[in-house]
Amino acid sequence: MKQSYHPAWDLEVIFPGGSRSHEFRTYMDGIKVGLEDFYILVDGYIPSEQETNQPQLGEVIEKYAKLKKQFSEASAFISCLSAQDMQDEQANVLVAERSELGATFSGGVTKLIEKCALIDDQSWDNMMKQSHLKAVSYVLSEARDEAKDKLPIDQEMLINDLSVDGYQGWGQMYDVIVGNMNVAIKEDGETNDYSVGQAANKLNDPKRSVRKHVFEQLDKSWRGHGDLFGQTLNHLAGFRIQTYKHRGWDDILKEPLTINRMKQTTLDVMWKAISDHKPAFISYINRKAELLEIDKLSIYDIEAPLTSTEEKLSYTDGANFIVNHFRKFSPKMADFAQMAFEKRWIEAEDRDGKRPGGFCTSFPDSEQTRIFMTYSGTASNIATLAHELGHAYHQHVMNDMHALNQGYAMNVAETASTFAEMVVADASVQNAKDKDEKIGLLEDKIQRSVAFFMNIHSRFIFEQRFYEERKDGMVPVTRLNELMVEAQKEAYCDSLSEYDPTFWSSKLHFHITGVPFYNFPYTFGYLFSLGIYAHAQEQGDSFEDDYIALLRDTGRMNVEELAARHLDVDLTQPDFWEHAIQLCIQDVEEFMSLTAE
Repeated sequence: MKQSYHPAWDLEVIFPGGSRSHEFRTYMDGIKVGLEDFYILVDGYIPSEQETNQPQLGEVIEKYAKLKKQFSEASAFISCLSAQDMQDEQANVLVAERSELGATFSGGVTKLIEKCALIDDQSWDNMMKQSHLKAVSYVLSEARDEAKDKLPIDQEMLINDLSVDGYQGWGQMYDVIVGNMNVAIKEDGETNDYSVGQAANKLNDPKRSVRKHVFEQLDKSWRGHGDLFGQTLNHLAGFRIQTYKHRGWDDILKEPLTINRMKQTTLDVMWKAISDHKPAFISYINRKAELLEIDKLSIYDIEAPLTSTEEKLSYTDGANFIVNHFRKFSPKMADFAQMAFEKRWIEAEDRDGKRPGGFCTSFPDSEQTRIFMTYSGTASNIATLAHELGHAYHQHVMNDMHALNQGYAMNVAETASTFAEMVVADASVQNAKDKDEKIGLLEDKIQRSVAFFMNIHSRFIFEQRFYEERKDGMVPVTRLNELMVEAQKEAYCDSLSEYDPTFWSSKLHFHITGVPFYNFPYTFGYLFSLGIYAHAQEQGDSFEDDYIALLRDTGRMNVEELAARHLDVDLTQPDFWEHAIQLCIQDVEEFMSLTAE
């Protein structure tokens, strides 16, 4: 008898009792005690005596690593609680407590790294060769170099403390407002209220009249809260800009590039290669308009299915499809995915009350992960599920590593997830039952290229221009709408008939406090994963161990070094990007050929 998988996750095995869990309360209290001990150790660490007391730093680092795991564990649990039920008031209380705890932890780490920055370079280099520090020397040296580029410790601590009720507070307010929003959708003569996540899922309805109605109702809802979201976006950006100004940073991309361990040259070369090859994707957009019998696609037509008979798979069938095709490239990844389904590490139920979107979060102390999404059986849902499982597998292969070496950047995190998504998307196309199904699945795959090359590009363009204008003062909502449309027109080469002016308010990524410019890493990960995918096809059976080795290095080197070591390519040159984009263009060419009749 075929095993059936349950689409709701199990959080009880981590901390029973949900947001009022006594075990979780005890765990949080333990973190607070640990933080007090950590501060005592940091305060007692004297850099000038380092030459005669080298083990002291090792002791502080190990306490730091333990707390990092524990705080990540608690943070992941809170994220899951708040996502599964946005009306859970106690979960929202925990979100606020997490921000305060995170600020305290970050303050201690800042103080530690500032002290490390006081050690002279020769002494530091000698210390990093010691056995108890060598394994984490890259991460420590990286943090030390960054500390030299920041304000004195007391000022950085003040910024950190003020961020709790300022910077972090604005991000939390956005989440609360979105969680309480409803979108009224007319269906079969009745009007039903949906969460914004549920309503957004209806934008891929086969009927254009439905898509148009849903788009307009969503737009109406976002405009109704426009003044509030204009405040959150402006104040989040204002906090960053003021922080950068006091640090003496002129370039708004300095922080996101540093976080992603990536050179400006790499970013520039990537975007140029994409821009140079957009005509192929414009041809696809125009062909899709013909197939849908529309003069020009609107923004809400981009993800529209070409047929109204898309086959939907149950959650269990979708899970089995993913596991089976993972196994062709990586039996270990397939085994991991099967375990995640069996142990109910995935929240996929299609119900109201959930936050929109999807994510994967790690529980490093328990060595588990949890995936959050809303599954309705479409090919896109299956791809999303594979994507998040790729994230989860990435963390899985790093669980035995030192906690400080598990901190990989967003761009390489998106590499693992997008590779997994690519495996499943290709398998879907190759397993198509007939020409029409193949066209539909191929088109779904091309949609991802359009998303990374155009949608993400529009986000990047918007944020760059918004931040430049924000330096001169608050940017009004009307101007935010204009900037958004201008960015979309440029990114889509003005190939659409209608754009989405309120996208800046509806896209959660613009309001995330953890990572500024939460956009270009997606495109980097997509193209980098294509390079890995091509490498996998060439390597065959020897690929799996090479892939795991690459993933394990993502937390301890920059992306240019990672690519050079594991793929023998130079990311600052256009060749790699050109080759990866050509793989996407091949999909377009096949689509154009199949739809030429």
